[in-house]
Amino acid sequence: MSARAGGVATAWAEEGLEALKARGLRRYLEPLDSAQGPLVRLGGETLVNFASNDYLGLAASPTVRAAAAAALEVYGVGSGASRLVVGDTSAHQRLEARLAAFERAEAVLLFNSGYAANVGTLQALVGPGDVVFSDALNHASLIDGCRLSRARTVVYPHSDVEALERALVSTPARRRLVVTDTVFSMDGDLAPLHDIVQVCQAHGAALLVDEAHATGVLGERGAGLCEALGLEGSVDVRMGTLSKSLGGLGAYIAASRPVVDFVLQRARPLVYSTALPAALCAAAEAAVDIVERDDALRARLWRNIHRFSTGLRALGFAVEPRSAVFPVIVGEPERAVAASQALRSRGLLVKAIRPPTVPEGTSRLRFCLSAAHTEGQIDLALAALRALNL
Repeated sequence: MSARAGGVATAWAEEGLEALKARGLRRYLEPLDSAQGPLVRLGGETLVNFASNDYLGLAASPTVRAAAAAALEVYGVGSGASRLVVGDTSAHQRLEARLAAFERAEAVLLFNSGYAANVGTLQALVGPGDVVFSDALNHASLIDGCRLSRARTVVYPHSDVEALERALVSTPARRRLVVTDTVFSMDGDLAPLHDIVQVCQAHGAALLVDEAHATGVLGERGAGLCEALGLEGSVDVRMGTLSKSLGGLGAYIAASRPVVDFVLQRARPLVYSTALPAALCAAAEAAVDIVERDDALRARLWRNIHRFSTGLRALGFAVEPRSAVFPVIVGEPERAVAASQALRSRGLLVKAIRPPTVPEGTSRLRFCLSAAHTEGQIDLALAALRALNL
């Protein structure tokens, strides 16, 4: 048995863990013994998985796995260095070109995660003397990107375009950048993007949107809310991930060539991180081909979304089929944890989402729908919710 480290930091950690436990906010890792999918193995049980962002079921796709395996034979496992040193490969270049075509953008730049993409891009584009206008329910990566940019941050109420416009009118700065999710990851609602674009154009502000939970789900080709609304050419920077609907790991920004070239020079998470493995780039390229060329998966996902939302409304929940994310708000953390455990006893994996991920008093069960779910699995979830009588 290894010796336990002592010292001041251990005392801090123990105190902090006890405080989190007392508030119902301590979290634990739960390793899967299976691939991602509608059914997963966890703790010796087989559970129906409603906790994953694998919206199209591509994380275990044979086609995507085969592409990764073939690239492993060519490039090996690790990238060895950052892309600006010796970690760049033809696989990275091919994926960026493929994503640029998919997004109908001049250029694309890869990052190791959506978090790195948002933090790095914000830190590159704005700084002291600039102002960022951020939706109150933006993802933590956008919030942290605002902080680390050292620009002044103005937080506007969630999806309140009038408040955003008032803030833009009353806040002069060298550069002004509006940032928003397109699909909000914990509520599943959509940003009023048409109105935000109009306000930005009227007041000379740039716009960065996070399409992480929209890519693969929304739009005729699955390119996200910007595509669905015909706004690809009206948004300065679009961030998408490879780790949700595309089933892999990593992220990218789609923008003009000058913006991409400039961010490449300045984005610290990119400049100072070892590059994505080439095998993951090859997997993502295969996934993009599936998403864009075959809409059957997206059609199946939307059938599941409509089935689940119809069932939730029958149970008295006020929901709309806007995305693949459905929150069932229960209030306090302890209630959310108890509800999650009750669902697990019925064979369902649905995670309790608690502060600080969501605001105080809004702890919830977060259901994520997938094209891989069967009608029977969706009906099982609805029956389990009915039995809980939340």
